[in-house]
Amino acid sequence: MDRQGAVGQLRAAVEAFASTYLATDEPWCVALSGGPDSLALTAVAAGLRPTTALIVDHGLQSDSAAVADAARTQAGALGCVDAQVLCVQVGNPSGPGGGPEAAARAARYAVLGAHRKGPVLLAHTLDDQAETVLLGLGRGSGARSIAGMRPHDPPWCRPLLGVRRAVTHAACRELGLTAWDDPHNTDRRFTRTRLRHEVLPLLEDVLGGGVAEALARTATALREDTELIDTFAAQALPHVVAESGLQTDALAALPDPVRRRVIRGWLLAGGATGLTDKQIRGVGTLVTDWRGQGGVAVGSKLRGQRLIAGRRDGVLTLRREPV
Repeated sequence: MDRQGAVGQLRAAVEAFASTYLATDEPWCVALSGGPDSLALTAVAAGLRPTTALIVDHGLQSDSAAVADAARTQAGALGCVDAQVLCVQVGNPSGPGGGPEAAARAARYAVLGAHRKGPVLLAHTLDDQAETVLLGLGRGSGARSIAGMRPHDPPWCRPLLGVRRAVTHAACRELGLTAWDDPHNTDRRFTRTRLRHEVLPLLEDVLGGGVAEALARTATALREDTELIDTFAAQALPHVVAESGLQTDALAALPDPVRRRVIRGWLLAGGATGLTDKQIRGVGTLVTDWRGQGGVAVGSKLRGQRLIAGRRDGVLTLRREPV
């Protein structure tokens, strides 16, 4: 452990993040689950600025209300100016973007966004970033997914993305804090749990260590590239928009990565969800390899519907149809 101790490392990480991204002395919120990562972050954040703890009770476990209430009590003891328990109902886990993890995440971000007062600090660590990169690689979701989580994606703030999970656990020990041990974190039914306990340790063993850090560096490099392409795509968009869609001739003139980024943004703006790199490239073939083929189906935010991207009279179009 660094000579400044675990708490000192976390404090330095949060201070560096705040000086880079946030206004001086701006009050902030912390998403507190009661687990060691968010508990350690809350302890540090409350010592730096006025802090409101937002505690989401997903209602997925029988003792979730007691866990949330304990986290609220801890937040007060750590010096938070306020602590709120936010109860949510997790949507259909088999819906668009499927899976209980995705459904819980969507509900959590929605309620945090609705109740926040100022930026929201999230306790994702370097280990979480490494797991996210592996998930993106395994799903073939493209560079944006492999680029992982952004440190600052307003209003969401992730000051601990350069800190290992072991440091947050050590900080709780230094502070004498008893963190909640989420049973889902050891439940092998969840993909991320298996990555954490099976895949990453195996990769560390086979490759001789340093895998989590290497995956995090990969995310940073790819994020820088994707943000540059985003800029080019935003500049190109006004020149390819048609009244009913996107002009295929103008799209065809764009470099391949920029064209795919424009198509992705257009699909998302039209209500698409759960997009994969394969789907985006499929829509791209309607521009670059047009032979009169049918449209490409993608998921829709509206339950019971899907979107079909097609081509008509030199324009990419998007229509809805029932599943």
